[in-house]
Amino acid sequence: MDTDEIYMKRCLELAALGLGKTYPNPMVGAVLVYKNKIIGEGWHQKAGEAHAEVHAIASVKDRSLLAKATLYVNLEPCAHSGKTPPCASLIVKHKIPKVVVGCIDHFSKVSGKGIEMMREAGISLTVGVLEKDCKESHKRFFTFHNNKRPYIILKWAETTDGFIAPLDQEKGKPFWITSSESKKRVHKWRTEEAAILVGTKTVELDNPSLTARLWEGDQPLRVVIDKSIKLNSSLNAFNDAAKTLVFTKEHIENTKTTTYQKIHFKHTENELLNELYNREIHSVIIEGGTKTLQNFIDLNLWDEARVFIGKIKLKNGISAPKFNLEPWKIETISSDILKWYKNKTLLN
Repeated sequence: MDTDEIYMKRCLELAALGLGKTYPNPMVGAVLVYKNKIIGEGWHQKAGEAHAEVHAIASVKDRSLLAKATLYVNLEPCAHSGKTPPCASLIVKHKIPKVVVGCIDHFSKVSGKGIEMMREAGISLTVGVLEKDCKESHKRFFTFHNNKRPYIILKWAETTDGFIAPLDQEKGKPFWITSSESKKRVHKWRTEEAAILVGTKTVELDNPSLTARLWEGDQPLRVVIDKSIKLNSSLNAFNDAAKTLVFTKEHIENTKTTTYQKIHFKHTENELLNELYNREIHSVIIEGGTKTLQNFIDLNLWDEARVFIGKIKLKNGISAPKFNLEPWKIETISSDILKWYKNKTLLN
């Protein structure tokens, strides 16, 4: 690993600290280096607040070193004024002579404009260091802007023999397949994404809260499909622990924490995603049930899948979703197996 890659890797480590907190902005880390020593660093901590470059510059004690330093950042500095001033202008203002960028921003208001502004100011630029890793760190942001929909993560748990629930499951009593350690991991994931989506049956049978109770962090928007308003508003998915968005074909008045969105249900999945896009929801975990998950799989509307396999056997029950793919990663969590899948048809 060469010097540029070492510092870009540090940018990625810093950027990851903003996971789940920067929507609708990307996760960005920035590092300032002088004579092979880090003199300042920062990351974008929350949407509407200072960007990574601002934090990095502010952290430098001896400002005279900025005119001799190299700035590393995992995404092209912005060139437009939003809730904060453009970072490219700040870099020019402080006369930072060299900037190393991980990848170009796909957002139309930036997309090369930050690079152009810095080049015109005489700044030496290197673009594309650890580009693949940097693009991976912006997968939610890029998917949202390129595909005009949220980044979609499918998640479910199945028994060793391929079922997600028994046929005779009692309403309101969830059937647990995996360990408490796996449940904690799922709650961590919920803090990292903007929304979590389930179908009517899942809410009806499991009465889930759809919140992150076992991990500290922000709560995702709960998204529930309830075409004919079958679900009782006293269910956990409608409590005041988080906000809920319900997709229905009925006209229902909103409550303090629940918004009802009327759609046609002619092209259901695309209608859902279009509405989430319009609401600037950059990522969503789809947690079930089988019908909901399988519909997204069959329409090729997914980016990754995370599948737990528990030690339980049912012999008969509701079958888990099906797709013919090999996992790119397999890990063990307590007594469970976790398989990770990527939708390779969508990869650049």
